[in-house]
Amino acid sequence: MLEIKKYGAIDIGSNAIRLLIANVIVKDGKEPQFKKSSLVRVPIRLGADAFVSGVISEENTTRMIEAMNAFKLLMNVHKVERYKACATSAMREATNGSEVVHKIEKETGVKIDIIGGKEEASIISSTDLNELIQGNNSYLYVDVGGGSTEFTVFSEGKIITSKSFKMGTVRLLNNKKSVNKEIFASVEKWIHKNTKDLKKLSLIGSGGNINKLFKMSGRTEGKPISYIYLNAQYQFLKKMSYQDRIVELSLNPDRADVIIPATKIYLSAMKWSGARKIYVPKIGLSDGIIKSLHYNKL
Repeated sequence: MLEIKKYGAIDIGSNAIRLLIANVIVKDGKEPQFKKSSLVRVPIRLGADAFVSGVISEENTTRMIEAMNAFKLLMNVHKVERYKACATSAMREATNGSEVVHKIEKETGVKIDIIGGKEEASIISSTDLNELIQGNNSYLYVDVGGGSTEFTVFSEGKIITSKSFKMGTVRLLNNKKSVNKEIFASVEKWIHKNTKDLKKLSLIGSGGNINKLFKMSGRTEGKPISYIYLNAQYQFLKKMSYQDRIVELSLNPDRADVIIPATKIYLSAMKWSGARKIYVPKIGLSDGIIKSLHYNKL
């Protein structure tokens, strides 16, 4: 017997807001298949509000209400049976975060959960990571967002430790240099401490920026990117102006600036952990929400 379920996931990040609609194909005696049906990304940079003034502006609240109304209509057209909306660090840190969430629910009927860094990491790691982390190898999983970066150490298929740091791309762009130096120093210390005894460690990267870098590399799916390649790409991107990154590389305006601090985070994590390669499975919070909805984990 074949059953097809439709789920929706709304990921309210610090750099953009996404709606993922996925088909879950369930056949007796087989593992369920998760197929992306539609992905819509809206560049509402909430982090520019939250990490600078500490509040979500009225303008961005209105934009979010309009986005949620649009997402609701799309989910209706797709006949989505269940959905979940999760907000991460920008909404977590904005002093009016819960007020904004309440207003959105009142105006649109969309209920948003503001989740912590640990919960975010566990939802993401419920995705297809298990295909990579089998066997005796060790991995440092790095999920770079706009407001925070989640680090998880896997060894022999098990989670050893994980931590969320306030080291997101939008935050790094808006911080003072001295503050960024401090954050990088504390992350370096944590990575050294938790990976020093692990041999043959590789990185697993997730987030919009590493997906873009992977796409630009022309690698086939499943093949890792080397430290040497990523470092060369970083130097190349840094030399270009913001305008050139948009015009010559066809990067979205809200990607063309954050891609620089994001690449720096991945490179730093590779350097501090001794990893020579980074795997880029196409996973993120929205994929994790879909899986968690299907397995009733949320």
